[in-house]
Amino acid sequence: MTAAIELRKVSKLHGVPPDRVRALSEVDLTVGYGELVAVMGPSGSGKSTLLTIAGSLEEPSSGRVTIGGVELAQASPADRAKLRRRLVGFVFQDFNLLPGLTAAENVALPLELDGTRSRAARAAALRALDRLGLAARAGRFPDELSGGERQRVAIARALVGDRRVLLADEPTGALDSVNGEEVMRMLCAACREQDAAGVVVTHDARLASWADRVVFLRDGRLVDQTRLPPGADSLLAGGAP
Repeated sequence: MTAAIELRKVSKLHGVPPDRVRALSEVDLTVGYGELVAVMGPSGSGKSTLLTIAGSLEEPSSGRVTIGGVELAQASPADRAKLRRRLVGFVFQDFNLLPGLTAAENVALPLELDGTRSRAARAAALRALDRLGLAARAGRFPDELSGGERQRVAIARALVGDRRVLLADEPTGALDSVNGEEVMRMLCAACREQDAAGVVVTHDARLASWADRVVFLRDGRLVDQTRLPPGADSLLAGGAP
């Protein structure tokens, strides 16, 4: 499997002595195209830090990060920003949709900011929304959509264009269980259909069971992983450390 994301011996320190905190400690993680990986662990275990480093939003204190074959330490800040705009999509718990824009306009916005002409950006946005079953809602504003629909718009925005890396931080946290399951199903399908690499931070073992692989963090260390989750019930019963 070709690697879309590679973290090698990645550590991250926050703060200054004597109050320095180690958020990550020598983490190794590889995610292939077409693969969805769930990250679990207690609060403060480094899950969100891992996600921001994997998305080039934050630099590690040590170690090597490669995204789409590009080693970030060898790229200029401008090149890293371009890579992030064109390759990496983020999905957040609170959707982060602009209330004054329609669903289609929210999805098209990243492409337009990257220089795509408005007509082409809108066409790409409509295709992305159609893949997620939202073609009929393209002209609606966020406050006219349900929570599940807003999260689907956020997923479409994260994947629009040729983005091949999808990073989601507790994307189901603001949803009920039914919509949460649906969002995870769509993230899984998006990785398959768009051949994208996905990393999802979640605290819910039942939702994590949708992933191809679950990795567990504790105190900034990757302490365990399961490639084929045996089922949500076993994870809840003690599969996670």
